Amino acid sequence: MKLLLDTHALLWWLEDSSELSAAARAEISEPRNLVYVSAVSLWEIVIKRSLGKLDMPDDWVDSVREEPFRRLEVTWEHAIHLGTLPPFHRDPFDRLLISQAAVEGLVLVTRDGVCESYGIATLKA
Repeated sequence: MKLLLDTHALLWWLEDSSELSAAARAEISEPRNLVYVSAVSLWEIVIKRSLGKLDMPDDWVDSVREEPFRRLEVTWEHAIHLGTLPPFHRDPFDRLLISQAAVEGLVLVTRDGVCESYGIATLKA
C-alpha cells in the first residue's frame, strides 16, 4: 500500500499520540507499505508554528527525517490537478494533499471526512 500522511496524521505519529487510529498506526508501521510525507505538510507546520498556532520542539524536522518516510515534492501535475477539484474543501493545504493523493494514486491517511468527497482512497487517521 502507498500512503500519504495528512499533516495531523504525521504530527500524531511523531508524538506517538493515542489520537492516531490503530489501523493507521498498523499500516504506517508495516514495512511493505510506502509511506509518503509531502512538502505541503512541512510547509503547513512551518507556517502554523511561526504564527504561534502550533507548538513543536525546535528539532521537529530531525524527527521527521529520522522516520523511513519518502519525500513527496509538489509537481506541476499536482498543481494543475488542483485546479480541477470542486470546492468541497477550503483549506489550501488539504486541497493540495488531496490533489497529490489523486495524481500519485496514494491512500490519504486523514481524519478529515471531507477528503472522501473527492473520490480518493482514504484511511482513517
